[in-house]
Amino acid sequence: MAQPAAPGKPPRRPTVTVLRRVLLIILLVGLSGTEAELLLLGHTEGAWQVSPIVLIAVSLVVLAWYGAAGGPASLRALRGAMALLLLSGIVGLWLHFAANVEWEREANPSLGGIALYRAALSGAMPVLAPGTMIQLALLGLAFTYRHPALAGPSHEPSTSSAEIT
Repeated sequence: MAQPAAPGKPPRRPTVTVLRRVLLIILLVGLSGTEAELLLLGHTEGAWQVSPIVLIAVSLVVLAWYGAAGGPASLRALRGAMALLLLSGIVGLWLHFAANVEWEREANPSLGGIALYRAALSGAMPVLAPGTMIQLALLGLAFTYRHPALAGPSHEPSTSSAEIT
């Protein structure tokens, strides 16, 4: 519910509504920028590299659907897309790290243990870059968290003794 405003001024929006819109804007900018960066970097060699591009595109389509129609179906689809982005980020972290370990072993076969892992963390593939997918997914999930369009029918609190614990 909007707060009353001074005469002649529009009512103030609740803070949660403003924060939800800010999250949406950050999500849109982040998804668009990450999509552009992956395409500009040529992150298109094979299914593993194309999958984040496709998932971001799907997320942007779902966000467009939400913007055009709103409603719980588009928000549930957005949650699904964000879950896939989250999974993609986790898999991407592993794939980047594993590729660096393999490269470091080929470049220096005597390298092992902690030295190998340290070299892999700072190797040719940016190990933490897929973390962007995780961050974007968390932003999207935060946007949908307790979204009013997902609220079920409201129920009056019951005062029966069986429900009071």
